[in-house]
Amino acid sequence: MTDSLSPDTPRWYGRRRGHKLRPGRRALMETLLPRLRLSVPSDGGIRDIRSVFATPPGEVWLEVGFGGGEHLAHQAKAHPDIGFIGCDPFVNGVANLLSLIESEGLTNIRIFDDDARKLFPALPDACLAKVFALYTDPWPKKRHHRRRFISDDTIETLVRLLADGGALRLASDHMGYVVWMLERLCGHKELAWRARSKRDWMRPPPDWVETRYERKARERGDAPVYLCFSRLPRSRAG
Repeated sequence: MTDSLSPDTPRWYGRRRGHKLRPGRRALMETLLPRLRLSVPSDGGIRDIRSVFATPPGEVWLEVGFGGGEHLAHQAKAHPDIGFIGCDPFVNGVANLLSLIESEGLTNIRIFDDDARKLFPALPDACLAKVFALYTDPWPKKRHHRRRFISDDTIETLVRLLADGGALRLASDHMGYVVWMLERLCGHKELAWRARSKRDWMRPPPDWVETRYERKARERGDAPVYLCFSRLPRSRAG
């Protein structure tokens, strides 16, 4: 997929490709990815998100920027009754996720191999029970802050997409970005931060699986932070 030249289309600034793929993973990109790829309706309409799975799931969870796919594959294996959507333009990460899907025999994952923000307009209100955005690029330089995934516009979109009581789970090892996210999320009237003590945001959730990025962060001496927000019922919000 390529970026649109429309001024209204989100612009992707990160990498799309790393080292050359091994033959086996190239084959998965050519054979398995087309069967799992999620696309935006050509007419610009709203997609029935449950219908993209062979067996329509009771809930759909979405992960933005799944990296190597370890967390996404782990969640999908642990919750076979849930439908999962993974969004990431990075070719090597997509190939790694496809390898995990094949080796684990997972059937409940669909992939949008592009910027998640391009998919969001095609999704209906309250369609997601859980959203993960783990270690998205912190873009530490001030002039690049506008590139951060968590922004006022994106938060409004996530609030729209989350079902009542739905969960928004974030993680980062960059404290500047953590503060940035908290400043924007804690002030939103339709979101509630469930932390009651330092342990709630310094310890990972019970169902957490460590990713390679997180492992490298700990090896550098960086302490990851875990932020878990709930979407308030629409009848209460406002």
